[in-house]
Amino acid sequence: MKKLFKNFFGLFISISLVLSMLLAQGCDILQDFSNSPEDNTQNQTNTQNLPDQSDEIGSVPSPVNFVNAVKAVKPSVVSINVELVTRDIFGRTIVEQAAGSGWIIDSNGIIVTNNHVVEDATSITVTLDDGRTFNSVAVRTYPANDLAVIKINATNLPAVKLGDASKLAVGEPVAAIGNALGMGISMTGGWVSRLNTTVEFSDTESLTGLIETDAAINPGNSGGPLVNYQGEVIGITSAKIQEVGVEGIGYAISLYIALPIINNLISQLPA
Repeated sequence: MKKLFKNFFGLFISISLVLSMLLAQGCDILQDFSNSPEDNTQNQTNTQNLPDQSDEIGSVPSPVNFVNAVKAVKPSVVSINVELVTRDIFGRTIVEQAAGSGWIIDSNGIIVTNNHVVEDATSITVTLDDGRTFNSVAVRTYPANDLAVIKINATNLPAVKLGDASKLAVGEPVAAIGNALGMGISMTGGWVSRLNTTVEFSDTESLTGLIETDAAINPGNSGGPLVNYQGEVIGITSAKIQEVGVEGIGYAISLYIALPIINNLISQLPA
């Protein structure tokens, strides 16, 4: 009986060893199968087809930097202060003051602004970026398009560079530079929201061909330049138009529309 038990126990041990060996070989086969050349090739292919996220992140455009544009344009932007003499309901004389902006289009003292900035003014004082002040010696206006030009006795002034407003597109970055709130020259930035916009002030007053932007345009900005990121003037901002708009929307008169009128007004100035 003991001999039979020993034989049975030995057989059991032998069978267990054989099964263990077979199981180990099976695991090796499965591992080799999972790492077959075909699968490795497929894995490499999938890896190669994955997008390079670092390239995608690098392709995102950075915010537009207007530092150089402002440096180029600011010396040509002027502050305009006007006085208007009116009378109250009792016939008493009242002297009112207002502020606006303008920009030098010709180095011989010719400045562009809005008509409503200088309309009915009894005196007009222009302050240059370098602090010098001049009284205007001549003014020509075109109320229908809210445009005006001023002449001062100065030469060798830094004139702006004009851009091609006809090539302007929705989504382009722009900056408004001017004497905002009469507190000195400052800059606000935004984007072109819409082109060839028409704004009606009343049943008889309207402006067409306007540039709509989300750049902040405040009282005092009127007459200042709207520039592209290259520092080229492409429009004339107007807070008067802003008054009939809504918050977050400003307007500028497109230089494409304004330039022929401006040139005609300049031709009317005394030499």
